Amino acid sequence: MARSMAAALGAELGRWNERRPTGARLRAAAILAIAGTLFVGACAQRVTSPRPQVQGPVVTATQTQTPEVTSAAGPEVRDGTARIGLLLPLTGGPPGDPGNAMLHAAEIALLDLGVDNVELLPRDTHGTEDGAREAANAVIADGANIILGPFFGRSVPGVADVARSRGLSVIAFTTDASVAGSNVLVMGFLPGNEVDRIIQYGKAQGLESYAVLAPQDRYGEVVAQAAEEVARARGVRLGAVQFYSTEIGDYSELVRSVVENGGYDAVLLPDAGLRLRAVASLIPYYGGDSMHMLGTGIWAGQAIGAEQALQGAWYAAPQPELRAAFEDRYEQLNGSRPPLVAALAYDAVSLAARLMQQPGFRAYDHQTLTDSSGFAGISGIFRFDARTGLVQRGLAVMEVTENGTVVREAAPESFVAAGL
Repeated sequence: MARSMAAALGAELGRWNERRPTGARLRAAAILAIAGTLFVGACAQRVTSPRPQVQGPVVTATQTQTPEVTSAAGPEVRDGTARIGLLLPLTGGPPGDPGNAMLHAAEIALLDLGVDNVELLPRDTHGTEDGAREAANAVIADGANIILGPFFGRSVPGVADVARSRGLSVIAFTTDASVAGSNVLVMGFLPGNEVDRIIQYGKAQGLESYAVLAPQDRYGEVVAQAAEEVARARGVRLGAVQFYSTEIGDYSELVRSVVENGGYDAVLLPDAGLRLRAVASLIPYYGGDSMHMLGTGIWAGQAIGAEQALQGAWYAAPQPELRAAFEDRYEQLNGSRPPLVAALAYDAVSLAARLMQQPGFRAYDHQTLTDSSGFAGISGIFRFDARTGLVQRGLAVMEVTENGTVVREAAPESFVAAGL
């Protein structure tokens, strides 16, 4: 797409957004009227390469799992227009809240899809539990057929209660797996997916014994628990699981004890920044040159290759080039690169819109949303487990190099082909 066209559209969307009150309805047809058919035609090839849009079920498959508990069976789309509630922290939270970036991503998804039978109902949760519940009530009053969001796990139960009373499904953007179940599907980037992918790949490369060195925080604890579960499931040995202070300090004794007493093939390091570099640099220093360093998606986008000890390390994450077209579009329209979580909003809105285009589609019910063959999005393939409500993702294995990261093993293109 020509830069001048993108700039013109960006300026127009900017003026439109300034006039739009928070929480106002956004119809795909209204945006497309701004863009015009030339925009859709000019960008079609770039936008659809390689797989930036949710395509609905990858293949048709019979649902084989039965949910333990679910009450989300509707409501049916009766007038030919699906109304999508979108609950995001747009105001009132810390400056780093990604709500506005996710709203922009949702708008871009509708632009890319070019459908006129989907209505987006964005509402501001203000980053609070009460705000999220009020936002859920507001979109339900406006006839929402499904709710996407909220972002924070603590706000999900209140939204779920409101939605359940109307038979609505909720696709939450949180990484808090504990809120999944009943009418709630969790779509956030879950550490357990990443741990499973990297240990499964490590085992295929001959790595049979693992250690975990993690920060003493919620993320470190979740990863360590996931590593224990994955080790049992994959038939590998998990030995030392050690936690260290989140304060920058001397980690020498902790690292030395793991290296000298374990004889492990690999060590999982779910951390970032200065702490990661400090811990990683000590592993070869104490003789752990043969221990392969592994990471999670928290490594994505970090310039960690400057630390020589981390060169050659592997981690699991969405394949970057799948999001490239979307990120370029976002930057052209908004003047900055989107955060990783913006892809969640893009994929969720695209999923809801694409399902609406399926012949015979009636409602965003549990069976439809948990199709075992899954869906394709700009962060790769994904599906929701019908029993747990948790997202499962097809991830790539990335390798750290001095000059950045490279794809060591590509993400699978379908769950069926990958045997998952």
